[in-house]
Amino acid sequence: MIATLEQPSTADRGTGDSIVATLESVNKNYGDVRALHNVNFRVRAREVVALLGPNGAGKTTAVKLLLGLMSPNAGRVRVFGNDPTNPENRMRTGAMLQVGRVPETLRVREHIDLFSTYYQNPLPMQQVLAAAGLENLRDRKYAELSGGQKQRVLFALAICGNPDLLFLDEPTVGLDVEARRMLWDQIRQFVSRGKTVLLTTHYLQEADALADRIAVINKGEIIAAGTPAEIKAQTAGKRIRCITRLDVSILRQISGVTEARADREAIVLHVPEAEPVVRELLARDATLSGLEVSSAGLEEAFLALTKDGAKNGNSSD
Repeated sequence: MIATLEQPSTADRGTGDSIVATLESVNKNYGDVRALHNVNFRVRAREVVALLGPNGAGKTTAVKLLLGLMSPNAGRVRVFGNDPTNPENRMRTGAMLQVGRVPETLRVREHIDLFSTYYQNPLPMQQVLAAAGLENLRDRKYAELSGGQKQRVLFALAICGNPDLLFLDEPTVGLDVEARRMLWDQIRQFVSRGKTVLLTTHYLQEADALADRIAVINKGEIIAAGTPAEIKAQTAGKRIRCITRLDVSILRQISGVTEARADREAIVLHVPEAEPVVRELLARDATLSGLEVSSAGLEEAFLALTKDGAKNGNSSD
């Protein structure tokens, strides 16, 4: 059985019961729209927890509650054992959110210097610039930066206060592959110093690469939680990718095919067992090429879980 976020997982880093953030039986509504329903969620020290879900699932609502930017309709929210609006808590947290603006006319180093003054023990300027890959952009005005460079500035502002708990809401949107991998390395280094990260992302590869535990939220409810391996184990089977002249509607009728979809010039099939389906494909299409067979991954598990969870209630992110 997959672990819940109230229970230790077998792959934890040995962090014990040191809980840094919790949602306890939390409900949150926006008028008649249910955002979160009876959500129980814990983040333990020195781990990366990825909160995954479709758009409108409730991820951002959960993060805003933990940041003290809104209050629940029912239930309790705690960060470091206290109300998240506690000033001492806010000194120990950093956040990189999708919403919000920073002055366009300030230079990168001026932004970091300004944000650092809000904290008692900020990181040195050069360390922040290096962590965010901004050494060569320190004197550039924010308005002159590309979208990916602006993302790196927002990451720098999130970590400059040397927080114990870091909230990262879609941190690598707009970054190229090299910049994304660099940010992953910085997140790993951040946690290696005893820090904690709560990550929301639509890049499932990112969650797979970084997270100690994953929670999947859909329609305002946690529908699965555990290590990446435990989440992936929820979807047994194989993934077949190939180039074929057969129509997707025909492929869906082949015995054993649970899902078929186009993927650029190829098609992707999800099947419990690959061999009989591959034999059928070859029998029906002698021109079949580009055949690849792999185990089902986090993407397949996520799609299966959120599809199954679609019968749950309404929510808003």
